[in-house]
Amino acid sequence: MTAQADRRLFDDRGHRTDAGYVVTVPVRWSDMDVFQHVNHARMVTLLEEARIPWLFYDDKPTAPMRQGCLVADMHVKYQGQIRHDESPISVTMYVQRLRAVDFTVGYEVRPHGASPDSKPAVVASTQLVSFDIDTQRPRRMTTEEKAYLSEFVRP
Repeated sequence: MTAQADRRLFDDRGHRTDAGYVVTVPVRWSDMDVFQHVNHARMVTLLEEARIPWLFYDDKPTAPMRQGCLVADMHVKYQGQIRHDESPISVTMYVQRLRAVDFTVGYEVRPHGASPDSKPAVVASTQLVSFDIDTQRPRRMTTEEKAYLSEFVRP
C-alpha cells in the first residue's frame, strides 16, 4: 500500500487543540462532483462523520446523545475548493453557542497538509438539539454533557 493510500484509509479518533477538536476524514471518490470538487451533500456528510468521534464515541460524556440528537439548523459556506487528492480533510470543530437543550457546532475544513492557521476552505455551523426519542421532546443536557461541551466554547 502506498503512503498516499495509507493516509486515506484509517479511523481518526481526533484530538484536542487550542482551536477545538480536530478530526481528519478521508474523502471518497464518490464524494466528488463533475468538476472534481467535493459535492455539497457529501460535504455535509463529511462534517457529520467528523462529529462522531468528538461527540458520540463511548468514552465521551456526550455519548448518550446517540440516543437522541437532532439537527435543527445548518449553514455551509465555501471559501475555497476541496478536491479528492487533498484527502484526508482536516475538520476543526468547536462550540459557538451552548444552551440548556441545544448547542451550535462551528467547523473549519482544510485540505490535507494545510496549516491550522490557514484560511479554511469551508466554514460551517450546525445547531444540534438534545432530544428524548420516547417523549418526542427536547431534553435538557446533563451536567456532564454541558461541562464537556463548554471545554470547546470559542467566542
